[in-house]
Amino acid sequence: MSPSATPTGRRRRIGRRLRRKVLAPVAVVPTLLTLANLVCGFAAIHFASKPVETSMFFQWSTLTLAGSLIFLGMFFDAIDGSVARLTGSTSDLGKQLDSLCDIVTFGVAPAYLMMRLVSFYYVGSTEPAGMVQVFVGPDVDSIYGKAVWAIAAFYVCCAALRLARFNAETEDDEGAPHHSFKGLPTPGAAGLVASLIVLHQHLLFTTNAGDSIAIARASALVLPVVTLLCGLAMVSTVPYIHVVNRYLGGRRDFGSLVRIVLPVIVAIWFLQAMIAIVCTAYALSGPIRVITLKMRRRQAAPLEGDDE
Repeated sequence: MSPSATPTGRRRRIGRRLRRKVLAPVAVVPTLLTLANLVCGFAAIHFASKPVETSMFFQWSTLTLAGSLIFLGMFFDAIDGSVARLTGSTSDLGKQLDSLCDIVTFGVAPAYLMMRLVSFYYVGSTEPAGMVQVFVGPDVDSIYGKAVWAIAAFYVCCAALRLARFNAETEDDEGAPHHSFKGLPTPGAAGLVASLIVLHQHLLFTTNAGDSIAIARASALVLPVVTLLCGLAMVSTVPYIHVVNRYLGGRRDFGSLVRIVLPVIVAIWFLQAMIAIVCTAYALSGPIRVITLKMRRRQAAPLEGDDE
């Protein structure tokens, strides 16, 4: 009997197969930036779980604060990869950690914010101390409440699938910067949902629109539909550009600089509305680009036939 056929040999072969790869030393700064993204997502869920009222931070509503934390998480998510590449510290650990943090900040947090907005503004505050009647969930009597919960769960699943697909498709890129994506990126989807919630809260807390039941219920009906469309866009194959790498990286001419500065200046006066417009435009840019290319091909097809 050969040594490899003995019980000891079999155990050694199994041990070699189960041996884990030794990780390289972890880069401190990029890892801290990635974890800051995770903390922002966790804090967004924390503040969204509170009664919808004015918070102690900048006198914002709790939902506004939660939505703003998602955007702060987007900032950390945008710079952690750049810092890792600049310091030459990209790694598989950082890539996997980034996806794990993204599923919280850009998957769970916006879905939970959407449910809280619908639950509060659809039925209102009906209990003492600002407590909200439970309206959204798989165990409620309302069909609409069950549908909203299902949409939120669907969004979270799409975000997880989107991140897993991205990791699988870019496994051999070795930290190279990307200029396009297949499907709506999770930060883009979360940004659209969060920006609409922040704009909704800004309008209700700064105008008399807060007394309008029609506006509150209309927003409760529209936002779940937007969330559902964002989930479908994430798992689609529609191409989207990488805004940071495409427009903010490298050197640009004077005209490009003006096109970047002007929206920033406008946002100083209309911050909430401008953010919502930009996020909506980015989410629509992929489908519009696909439709435009198909129309151009149809127009070019008869011309090519005439040449023949």
